[in-house]
Amino acid sequence: MNKPYIICHMMTSVDGRIDCAMTAQLAGEPEYYSTLDALDAPTRISGRVTAATELTGGGKFVPQNTTQLNKTAFAKNTAATSYNIVVDTKGTLHWHKETGNRFPHLIITSEQVTTEYLDYLNEQGISWIATGAQQVDLPRAMDILATEFNVARLAIVGGGRINGGFLDAGLIDEISILIGAGADGRINQPSLFDGRPENRQPIALKLKDVKSYDDGAIWLRYLVK
Repeated sequence: MNKPYIICHMMTSVDGRIDCAMTAQLAGEPEYYSTLDALDAPTRISGRVTAATELTGGGKFVPQNTTQLNKTAFAKNTAATSYNIVVDTKGTLHWHKETGNRFPHLIITSEQVTTEYLDYLNEQGISWIATGAQQVDLPRAMDILATEFNVARLAIVGGGRINGGFLDAGLIDEISILIGAGADGRINQPSLFDGRPENRQPIALKLKDVKSYDDGAIWLRYLVK
């Protein structure tokens, strides 16, 4: 199987919480973007919830025809060297038409996506990959991304669920954490990795680098063993 080199890059509080409204208030928040750029991974991937709040204008696509794709397929509607990728399992998000964006969108869905939604993406000039009968088959999607879209490096910048999904699938090569100088402490807040099954063992890591900043932030980089 081919795959890009995958880095999970997130900003957290010292207690590992990643709520964006909270981390934006922490000392060190500006370093999140400079450290992300330093990773040299211009293709970035996030989940549906993150995309709905940060990348789209809201709204939900409601198909008139619910016929599902039910097979692995992809469409390279916009050629690029880097993409802004969103995992949207059943295909629900609205998008503007691609008009020469430097980082065009690429949507990854499961095979449960409706053919009508894929037609909609084609009309918008948005590339897509559909694979996985019930949930997105992340290893297969990454294989297609590397082989057919020539993506060599990507950064996961989504929420805890998508981070946890990539971690559990054994796809993450490196974890990059910008720890802001502050604690959250609220209950039921998203953490760096969420959603792995309870029977899983911890993932062993090897420290790659540590850097501190005058504002109290710390940048940790780990390799996944």
